[in-house]
Amino acid sequence: MFKELFPYECAGSVFEIDYRKLYKKGIRGIIFDIDNTLVHHGDDSTPEIDRLFRDIHDAGLKTLLLTNNDEERVERFIKNIDTLYICDAEKPQPEGYRKALKKLKLKKSQAVCVGDQIFTDILGANRAGIPSILVKYIMLPGETKIGKRRYAEKLILWYYRHTRYAHRLGDIIMRGGSSNAVE
Repeated sequence: MFKELFPYECAGSVFEIDYRKLYKKGIRGIIFDIDNTLVHHGDDSTPEIDRLFRDIHDAGLKTLLLTNNDEERVERFIKNIDTLYICDAEKPQPEGYRKALKKLKLKKSQAVCVGDQIFTDILGANRAGIPSILVKYIMLPGETKIGKRRYAEKLILWYYRHTRYAHRLGDIIMRGGSSNAVE
């Protein structure tokens, strides 16, 4: 019943994913969400994120930002990042994911989607047949309000951890990271 909502893997953040291992597994492109995946909602990129994209590219991987945001937001975010992007993607509809694959010139099996929301990022990737990695959403220190969908996501993740659908990408979380980091 929930299979379409289950990620292939979970990570505490985008920094816990071993992109070189993904490359060794045949992945050639990473499709990222922006808000609460890479940075807090609405924030500009950080030097750490800029460096992460350089490291990902150095590992031989292509990147693309797939977002429901407008172009102004994305252009502000990628000021120091060389990456493709698609705005107004209407996630979780699979068409944006298919466009991403075309832009990246990759097959479904050669890409992974990384996002913080089950009902948009993960659902959309799964509908498009692309493996997905759910990362813990970014919150500011002292921020406590998470919204109703986040509570539903916690329930789905509880089921996910007790199924055969967990950890379908194998060992791609870096040492020190926890595949149960998303709660």
